Amino acid sequence: MTLDRAVFVFAGFVVLTSVLLAHYVSPWWILLAVFAGLNMIQAAFTGFCPAAMVFKKLGVKPGAAFR
Repeated sequence: MTLDRAVFVFAGFVVLTSVLLAHYVSPWWILLAVFAGLNMIQAAFTGFCPAAMVFKKLGVKPGAAFR
C-alpha cells in the first residue's frame, strides 16, 4: 500500500466513524467529519498532511501525492 492510499483509507475511516458516532452518540461528532474534509482540502492545495507524515514515519512506501 502506498502513502496516498493509506491517507485515503484513514480519511475515509475518520469520516465513517464520525457519521456513526453522530448517529449513535451525539450530532456534534459531525464536526470530526468537517475537520477531516477541511484537512483534505488544505492538503490538496499545500501538500502538507499530518497523517501522511505519520504514515511515512511508520514506513509506508511513498506515493505520488505526498513526498
